Amino acid sequence: MDDQNKNLILATALSFLVILVWFVLFPPPEQTETLEQAAITEAENDGVQTPSAAGSVAETTTEAEEALPDAQAPRVEIDTPRLSGSLSLSGGRIDELFLKDYKVSIEEGAPIVELLAPVGSDSAYYALYGWAPGAGVAAEDVPGPNTMWRVEQGETLGVDTPVTLAWDNGSGLTFRRTIAVDRDYMFTVTQSVENATQSEVGMAPYGILARHGIGEDGDLPGLKNFFILHEGVIGMADGTLSEVDYGDVRDLDIDPEERAQAEVYQVKQDGWIGFTDHYWMTTLIPEPGSAFKAAAKYDARRKIYQTETVLPTLTVAPGENAEVTTRLFAGAKEWETIREYQAEGVQKFIDSIDWGWFFFLTKPIFWLLHNINALIGNMGWSIIGLTLIIKAILFPLAFKSYVSMAKMKELQPQMEALKEAAGDDRQKMQQGMMELYKKEKVNPAAGCLPILMQIPIFFSLYKVIFVTIELRQAPWFGPFRDLSAPDPTSIMNFFGWLPWAGPEPGSLMATIFIGILPLLLGVSMWLQQKLNPAPTDATQAMIFAWMPWVFMFMLGSFASGLVVYWIANNTITFTQQYLIMRSQGYTPDVFGNIKSGFKKTPKTDDK
Repeated sequence: MDDQNKNLILATALSFLVILVWFVLFPPPEQTETLEQAAITEAENDGVQTPSAAGSVAETTTEAEEALPDAQAPRVEIDTPRLSGSLSLSGGRIDELFLKDYKVSIEEGAPIVELLAPVGSDSAYYALYGWAPGAGVAAEDVPGPNTMWRVEQGETLGVDTPVTLAWDNGSGLTFRRTIAVDRDYMFTVTQSVENATQSEVGMAPYGILARHGIGEDGDLPGLKNFFILHEGVIGMADGTLSEVDYGDVRDLDIDPEERAQAEVYQVKQDGWIGFTDHYWMTTLIPEPGSAFKAAAKYDARRKIYQTETVLPTLTVAPGENAEVTTRLFAGAKEWETIREYQAEGVQKFIDSIDWGWFFFLTKPIFWLLHNINALIGNMGWSIIGLTLIIKAILFPLAFKSYVSMAKMKELQPQMEALKEAAGDDRQKMQQGMMELYKKEKVNPAAGCLPILMQIPIFFSLYKVIFVTIELRQAPWFGPFRDLSAPDPTSIMNFFGWLPWAGPEPGSLMATIFIGILPLLLGVSMWLQQKLNPAPTDATQAMIFAWMPWVFMFMLGSFASGLVVYWIANNTITFTQQYLIMRSQGYTPDVFGNIKSGFKKTPKTDDK
């Protein structure tokens, strides 16, 4: 067998082996232990009972208060250039939020994305703030999840128009909550209490994010449930990122009496915690440098997921005021926007984007793609530009590899002579070849390096295209209106020329009746093979003949942006290899190799 072909088969086998190891043998480690777990006792928390995992009631609320919030309660409108919605005066919940810049689909008239929804809707999801009573304070003395607030100042919550809510407990304590929002997705929530009593009081401010599950097992609607994508709880504690899937959060559920003591993380200074979806996120962010305690919980009875932050207990003397400010991110995981918030002090906020295990490649690849797109203004052409730059960076390695392959071609007659001289003595043949390689200074493994280098790059780019919102619904040209989705064309609609849609992505029909991009991918791989004559071994030749078309169907259901990259990569590789081989005195007979591939192998007469 030709050593060059051996190398290619070996590289292909190693590629699948590496992918198998990544995805099967070494799944992403569960990171719940990366946050320091510490059960909060009454003594540690100055007698404050933390909010319950129910997400709608505190541990200290009465049965009457466990009723659902008043659906008919007055609302305060939220209106910014990028957000719309409202907050309810029942509990002061931020529970209705729409993202103006994003639509559910690319279809005309599609509704905009709804991020937060009130209790009673199909997918209730909201932010709730309050005070957990401490020493000398009863549960009824602090505003609860369903307390009816009044608007003290403001009418509509906008960029330059904050809203202040107020509630008087009738016993000398007045609570206020001022909510502001910026031009993107960051809310600032300032909670204050004024003590007009004759005694000192203690209480701890908290924030809650709650999501209501649907189904007996608490599954949430709309989850992708894809193995390379994290959906669930995400948190940062003193520089360490923690990710917990929803299924693992359900496993945290224990006896209700002990729930307040379980899975609570002690954070010394900086951190944040919340829920992350494919493209959207909500995050509770205490002031940078302030201590807080955070928890991820699940209430199996109500099917409610909850993340919470509890700040240190504030002691308020008679006649004094106490105030604390936290932030809430609720919006799209845009790289530029999140990076700006990180620059403003939110620790490692950029890591809230799921960069994956190869973050050291994924981050710079996305940065480069983002900046190319800023210049070109079209993500499809930007991916091709990115491919050109990656190939240029890898060119020295590719040049060395192709030169080695060309030298291997020159040594082909000598290797054939060694095979004939060795006969069936494989050890003698191997020794002779090793001496020949050493004498001619040829590394037979060099041809594998460019292929092996492509594996982490391919995976990282796949991660970028699949995860980052900048690729979501990004158009290229013609029928390619969403590079994060599979090729929408098909043989059934004559590759987009006929006015009807192709098969449903992911279906068997879509796999069989592939689009133009997967077809071009197969052709580009096939042409790349034709730089060299087909192997003389019949089995090996058959494997190589089928390989491009197998990959064509395998990658046909991938994001079209990734297929564009692979087509561009194959085309550039073909050009590079052709020119380098000619520079080494070997001119590939591409058309001759194509013609020979269509010739039938004559049957041998055994008689």
